[in-house]
Amino acid sequence: MTPLEDRAAGCVAGAAVGDALGGATEGWTPEQIRARYGGRVDGIVPPYHADWRNARPIAPYHKGDGHVTDDTLMTHALIRVYERAGDHLTAYDAAEHLVPEMMGEKRWIPELEAEALPLHRVFLAEKWLVLRLHYGHVDPREAGVGNIVNCGAAMYMAPVGVVNAGDPAGAYAEAVDLAGAHQSSYGREAAGVLAAAVAEAMRPGATPDSVVAACLRLARDGTRAAIEAVCEAARGIGHWDGSFVRLREAVRPYDTVADTYRDQGLGARRPSRLHSIEELPLALAFLVIAGGDYRETVLGAVNYGRDADSIASMGGAIAGALAGLSAVPPDWLADVSAASRLDLVAPGLALAGVARKIHEADLTRRRAHEAAFAELIR
Repeated sequence: MTPLEDRAAGCVAGAAVGDALGGATEGWTPEQIRARYGGRVDGIVPPYHADWRNARPIAPYHKGDGHVTDDTLMTHALIRVYERAGDHLTAYDAAEHLVPEMMGEKRWIPELEAEALPLHRVFLAEKWLVLRLHYGHVDPREAGVGNIVNCGAAMYMAPVGVVNAGDPAGAYAEAVDLAGAHQSSYGREAAGVLAAAVAEAMRPGATPDSVVAACLRLARDGTRAAIEAVCEAARGIGHWDGSFVRLREAVRPYDTVADTYRDQGLGARRPSRLHSIEELPLALAFLVIAGGDYRETVLGAVNYGRDADSIASMGGAIAGALAGLSAVPPDWLADVSAASRLDLVAPGLALAGVARKIHEADLTRRRAHEAAFAELIR
């Protein structure tokens, strides 16, 4: 296995495992999580509600027990889009390839314990893609305008970082273009910055500090301010246990989701240059606290709660890209794969193959440009 394959597999599998572990604790506070599970969560646990089918009728999903969520379903869908397109992606590829992926073929949906269209599982903010692009025929570059602003695009943007391995600026630009079909404002910005974080993490010699530095170099507005504030708060913290109050205080000025999480005010999830999603800054914070260690990055997110599956998925993607597939605990990987009925390694290896082909095409395009420019300055 080449370093590219190892890091790509680590990124994609690491994201899925983090997603599965975080699903059980999503939406709850650290105190509620400790009370439910009798202490800190250290691995795969059952659903928060034993009667998960009826506890929340609006979301009758089997979260926990090693089941991946829509974060992973969308990530794997995007990888298949890359395989089909065979090149860098734009917002138009979301319309041409991603939407058919969501609404055209049944797949095993772990949280539904059934084969179904991915469209039937994804959140309303992701259904927006189908509504706007397939039924509304909106210009893909502008289709994200009007959607709620959340982490929906960022949660599946790690493959863009793998394709642009070692080039955070390129990953950022591609993800911002692609995410325009889905999100606007700081939701779209977070998608670009998450892709940049993965692209930097893929670079040999990268560290948690270099990942954060790349994010700060490229991020804009409230997203940049939130990352800076939360990662500064994280520095000097020796372990995630006991860090949650401090981290929440750091992100609160930029987050539009209430402390009670499901009780947002009128300003929540609306476009703003002052705000940020919570998930990406927290994922980076846990990466910094853990010194890049995969297990501790993910467990910090899982025990923090709130949008734990997305925080753990983002942190897991970056930590997996930094250290490769071996960083993902083999027991977690095997158990999540079995419980979700998914091969979690093959998609990353397939993505590495696509990344290599795209890089070769990039070199050909670059050489043609260099030759043309050389003629112009003779």
